[in-house]
Amino acid sequence: MFRLDEDFGPFYRSIADDDQLAWAAGGAGRLLASPTVFEDVVKTICTTNCAWSGTIRMVGALVEHLGEGAFPTPLQMAKAPPEFYAGVARAGYRGPYLLALARDVVLKKIDLERLRPQYGLTDEEVEAALLGINGVGPYACAHIMLLLGRYHRLVFDSWTRPAYLKLVGRRKMSDRSIERRFKRYGNFAGLAFWLLLTRDWTDSVEEG
Repeated sequence: MFRLDEDFGPFYRSIADDDQLAWAAGGAGRLLASPTVFEDVVKTICTTNCAWSGTIRMVGALVEHLGEGAFPTPLQMAKAPPEFYAGVARAGYRGPYLLALARDVVLKKIDLERLRPQYGLTDEEVEAALLGINGVGPYACAHIMLLLGRYHRLVFDSWTRPAYLKLVGRRKMSDRSIERRFKRYGNFAGLAFWLLLTRDWTDSVEEG
């Protein structure tokens, strides 16, 4: 879940002279992922176009009613009727997407675990596979890829954009311009962007 055998040396060397990111070279950057790619995809879909409270509600319902206290398996989710996603989880438009994804995994129409780096797929192949899942758009794709240890994409959403503009003291800036700021980090551009935005989260933990 932490990919403790992953080598962050190249990333740490690339941020050594960056005043805003050099702090991360002390060991930051390992993002907590779920035990399965399926769980990360489902949870990410549950973050789209809603407040965090909505995400908590949807994931909580999956755990409580389908997983019996743990995150449900694809089979458990596939067996749930559409009415569960609409009425209990209140997943809205995401309901049919979640049910279809679970059924596709059970029927082996898609093997999400093969998206992990050790299976040798290119970033382009992984992106194509993720974007082929109903409910996964550019934001969700970039987010899932971060959790897979594929860090080249910046995660742009209704929180990261304003957070970055606040940090740099700008009122408006295109995604392309932000991407250029992090281009120097190459395959770690998305990770650099995420760590810059969440530095205060680390500070809060240290102070606590």
